[in-house]
This record gives sequence, structure tokens and C-alpha cells, in this order.
Amino acid sequence: MYVVLSIEYLHTVNYGERHYTVCLLERKCFCGRFQVDELLCIYAWAVLKSKFLMLEDYCSNYYKPNSVVMTYDVPIIPLPDRNDWNIPAHVAEEVVLPPKWKRPPGRPKKKCDKPFSELLQPKNQHSYSICRQGRHNKQTCRNAPPTFTVAKVHLQQHLQLTLINLKHTVADFQ
Repeated sequence: MYVVLSIEYLHTVNYGERHYTVCLLERKCFCGRFQVDELLCIYAWAVLKSKFLMLEDYCSNYYKPNSVVMTYDVPIIPLPDRNDWNIPAHVAEEVVLPPKWKRPPGRPKKKCDKPFSELLQPKNQHSYSICRQGRHNKQTCRNAPPTFTVAKVHLQQHLQLTLINLKHTVADFQ
């Protein structure tokens, strides 16, 4: 990872085949972490190290030790015992019930909003390609024409020719 100076506050960090632009004046980086988290990303860190600048000056004040100490400066008072709570009457009278419906398990179904004209059209029905009738397939078809008749005829003719040739070769052999 090496840093190239473009302008005084604008730097380009080359990291492998990628290039990231870091602006120290606006505290922004092309990766987005520097401006969102207000915490140094690796590209801003590389720029600050190459220019020998203090890293703490470019972090948000929330990440500095003083802010963390000040967070716990305010005393935290624990709640008293439940019997000692002062609950108003209108709050104590309200009854909180569980939800009426339980969400079904699994992923929610996708809601498809179809136009009214599409709802009126009949649904596509599949049909068996040989008999061209719907609601059945090849195994349950009763209307299909015999598909193997041509093949059977060719097979019978071939067998007859083979038998004739066999008879002639036997006759010639005797």
C-alpha cells in the first residue's frame, strides 16, 4: 500500500489494483468508513502515517479516552425494590395482553399484485403433445394413436427379408 499526494489535503492510496482517495480536510475516504464512523480507516491511517501526522487529531472525540471517562462520570442510580415503586393508578389498572395472532413459521410468502384482466383469463393447462388433450400425460393417455405401428411394419419386413435370404443360403448350401 503506497500513498500518492494529489493536492495538499487530497491523497490517493494504491492498494493492489484498487485506488482509494482520501481527503484529510473534509475527513472523507472513498471506502466510506472514515466519514461514517468518524474513525480512521486503513487508507486514512496510511496517509497520516506517511505524512507523520497525529492519528488522534483525525478521530472523533467520542473515541478518545477523555470522552469514555466522562461517560461514566455521571452516577448511575439503581432501581429500588419493586415493592417500593410509585406506579400511578391509571397505569396499574391497564392490562397488557399478548398478541391476538401468532406469526406463522418460515419465510413470508411473496405478494404478487396481478392486474384484474390477468385474473379473469383462464390459467394455462398443460396438454399431452401426441393426442393434444389436457389433464394427463404419456402414461395415462388413452387416446394416443399407436406410435409403434410403423416401426413394427419395418421390423416385420426386415425379418421376412432375413428369412428369405436365410432360406436361399440354406438351399444353396445343400
